[in-house]
Amino acid sequence: QVQLVESGGGVVQAGGSLRLSCAASGRTGANYLMGWFRQAPGKERELVAVITWSGGGTNYADSVKGRFTVSRDIPNNTLYLQMDSLKPEDTAVYYCAVRYYSEAEYRYWGQGTQVTVSS
Repeated sequence: QVQLVESGGGVVQAGGSLRLSCAASGRTGANYLMGWFRQAPGKERELVAVITWSGGGTNYADSVKGRFTVSRDIPNNTLYLQMDSLKPEDTAVYYCAVRYYSEAEYRYWGQGTQVTVSS
């Protein structure tokens, strides 16, 4: 079992920055990637950024490319999402999740952290 705990959300003005963290505990094993998702009220959940845990390869949604940076601290089992040049449309609950390469779906999810960007 893997537990994921997000932190770092809050209220920020448009143009500002926030850094989200996702601390993982338990037996994560190997051969997996981690993703940051977000969901705004009345909208579908959106995959924002992905990173392969071992190799560090990344991918981003077009809506955040050039503004968000995903990274990981392997010794501390922590995932980060640096969010710069925030816009009101970035307002959402942000979740981290784990998906193993052998599986089609994300298996483990955090509880989410609220990000609110005011105009």
